[in-house]
Amino acid sequence: MEIGEFDEIRPYEASEMQQAFNDLLNDRQFSTILKGFAPWLPKGLRNGLLRLAFTGIKTPLDFQKRFMKPVVKWIIRKHTDGCTFEDTLLPADKSLRYIFLSNHRDIVLDSAFLDVKLVEAGYPTTVEIGIGDNLLIYPWIKRLVRMNKAFTVRRGLTAHEMMRSSQLMSRYIHYAVTEKKENIWIAQREGRAKDSSDHTQDAVLKMLAMGGELQELNICPLTISYEFDPCDYLKAQEFQQKRDNPAFKKSRQDDLDNMKTGIFGYKGRVHYHCGTPINQWLAELDGLPRNEYFQQLSQHIDQEIHAGYRLYPCNYIALDRLEGTSSHADQYTSKDIERFNKYLAAQLAKISIPNKDEAFLTERMLTMYANPVRNYLQAKSAQ
Repeated sequence: MEIGEFDEIRPYEASEMQQAFNDLLNDRQFSTILKGFAPWLPKGLRNGLLRLAFTGIKTPLDFQKRFMKPVVKWIIRKHTDGCTFEDTLLPADKSLRYIFLSNHRDIVLDSAFLDVKLVEAGYPTTVEIGIGDNLLIYPWIKRLVRMNKAFTVRRGLTAHEMMRSSQLMSRYIHYAVTEKKENIWIAQREGRAKDSSDHTQDAVLKMLAMGGELQELNICPLTISYEFDPCDYLKAQEFQQKRDNPAFKKSRQDDLDNMKTGIFGYKGRVHYHCGTPINQWLAELDGLPRNEYFQQLSQHIDQEIHAGYRLYPCNYIALDRLEGTSSHADQYTSKDIERFNKYLAAQLAKISIPNKDEAFLTERMLTMYANPVRNYLQAKSAQ
């Protein structure tokens, strides 16, 4: 398989990193952003310091460790109450490569936090990720993400174009895992679950199967749990906007606002849980009709992801409020209730739209926090 087949979507190779870095420094918009971080430094000195910091970087992994890891660790310190990682269900051999198939909480940080945790846990490499080209609205963004081990996922295609694009992406993912020996992170569905009820789309698994056998991908279900979702009020707002105007669609600026809020908003505690890789039971599905095969596969992955949730007092409080009971009162205190109520009020206050429906918005936000409990309890009962 020739790597040239993937040139339009793949991350940069080691031989391309220096040129990509030079192009980034010469980009006017990127220079403007850098100036915002250190306005007192002349442009030449800023670029000179960055070139010095870039010395010795030969691969995208080097770039991540030198530039991105410190930034992500700062975000963890500044905007969370800690990020933990659990991989006890994975084999002891850390040289194995995986596709981490996970629920989706944040556009940028889902994979970024995972990268840091994999390095800290002693794994030899991080993850490559797919990023929708709808988010690559400036050349400097595309360069930066390709330096950061991202491959491009094309959006807004016709049905025929989508099929060809999916086949190409699947072949690339198989190539990355089996030949490049990279890990991959991929969301279980296109876009985030606005109500936090996480379910795998069969289409994602069918796409992965286009490029070869699923067994060679070593798929690991991964659960990401946030105590607080900084974008919860934006999701609730979108629910009302779509309720009031079924034709409503988010703008590019809305996407960027979501990214910024997700990165710099308060998340409370964050937990990553690696489930059992699916190769251990994949053979049990052999012989099933194609559609049933992928339905069963999705359901099993969902059960693994749901059983891996780390639940917090706010999740149980939200469920009890929605159901008008105190069935889970042993999971929280009066201080937890006071804290959550204060948090919800502050988030709701950020919403400014015509005909603001506080009762509806509150119900939507409570549902976001209650659904992980519902799915967790169902998954545990099925085990």
